[in-house]
Amino acid sequence: MIAIIDYGAGNIQSVYKALKYVGCDCIVTNDKNEIMKAEGAILPGVGSFGNSMDNMNKNGITETVREFIKTKKPFLGICLGLQLLFPESEESPGVKGIDIFKGTVTKIPDGEGLKIPHIGWNSIKLLKKDGIFKGIKDNSYVYFVHSYYLNAENKDIVAAQTEYGVTIDAAVSYENVTATQFHPEKSGEVGLQMLRNFAEMCKE
Repeated sequence: MIAIIDYGAGNIQSVYKALKYVGCDCIVTNDKNEIMKAEGAILPGVGSFGNSMDNMNKNGITETVREFIKTKKPFLGICLGLQLLFPESEESPGVKGIDIFKGTVTKIPDGEGLKIPHIGWNSIKLLKKDGIFKGIKDNSYVYFVHSYYLNAENKDIVAAQTEYGVTIDAAVSYENVTATQFHPEKSGEVGLQMLRNFAEMCKE
């Protein structure tokens, strides 16, 4: 069973449907006990950094995420779910993130011909080819929707990068935690394979 953590952010149902499509047993929940007993957990999200952290703090989910990660069971953050794992975001000054990793989350700079938010398909350069990226080809195209981007402090955790005016750390992976700026659930067969890989990691 994989727990999809519900903290009032958007895009949760599309993650649920994609996991069901690949034959995965999953539940959408904000119940600490349900999350902690799951074999794996996913923190999805579309919305603002500040509102999301506010919801998570009110519902005790921030601490639940930290506790779940300490269990060493597979954990996956998606889109905003990646950004929330860092200390803060330029989007919501003064709001503390979950602070699992170090790095900056800042607005994508306006450039010639670049629309903000960055919406649509873009290729990723894979720096790691294990975990959810097992069997994924380098320069595969995945689907992005975001205005803020990660620059991780420790580049050893960066699993994939993309270019959109700047170099964006598009995914991180360290021990049992993986997070992607892009949406696997909206990334066609490539993304579905990543979710299959994650489900297999949870079974292990």
